[in-house]
Amino acid sequence: MTTSKPVNDIQATKNTIKLFEGLRSLDGAGITELAEYTGLSKSTVHSHLNTLKNHGYVIQDGRTYYVGLGFFEMGEYARKQHKIYDIGRPEVDKLAEQTGELANMMVEEHGKGVYLYRAQGENAVTLDTQTGKRRYLHCTALGKAILAHLPRERVDEIVDQHGLPEQTRYTITDPESLYTELYSVREEGVAQCHQERVKGLRCVAVPILSDERVLGAISVSGPTTRMTEQRIEEIVPEYLTQAANVIEINIEFS
Repeated sequence: MTTSKPVNDIQATKNTIKLFEGLRSLDGAGITELAEYTGLSKSTVHSHLNTLKNHGYVIQDGRTYYVGLGFFEMGEYARKQHKIYDIGRPEVDKLAEQTGELANMMVEEHGKGVYLYRAQGENAVTLDTQTGKRRYLHCTALGKAILAHLPRERVDEIVDQHGLPEQTRYTITDPESLYTELYSVREEGVAQCHQERVKGLRCVAVPILSDERVLGAISVSGPTTRMTEQRIEEIVPEYLTQAANVIEINIEFS
């Protein structure tokens, strides 16, 4: 399995990305710490940070730099470009209320799933599914609901690019097994995840479609102790299907 490599990357842009990733991973850092983390010279780090600070994307507190709220504005703009965000939010909120669990909305970008929105029911577990977080598609119900409705060529590209990394002992790591499951998801209209990304967690998801094109997916997640067979086979899929139907109709006439 090969991994595609970036072509014609601009070094200055790569350096800027390295700095942002460093500031995020280190939760703020000084010039020396960032230079060590990124492998860039102190002078390069200093020049980039000053430019980014002048444009509102980095803030400085003493000798420590942090990611600024300029990204928040850009992130909101990016999120609102997806039709299902504004249209789907009320339905995701309703799912959380109906089930008492964690409800999510995901879209695919660059071969990974991005959490676009989430809502917590009264019994929702705490997960690392905050909005903007990227996850592999093959190990989540949301991701499988999306993959099942992408062209086979696109799925092949995603598997080739990202592989099928094991997250738990239940993760599907064999391409043929994944394709078999995606066929079932496409036929049944519902995807499930049985502890494939997080041990002890079950998830059910359905796609959001428009003109036979998948725009994203919505899901309900909960611990295995509450997500019983009856809930994941009957109750939750019914709620999800109803929500998806409303979202798809509203998208069509928006």
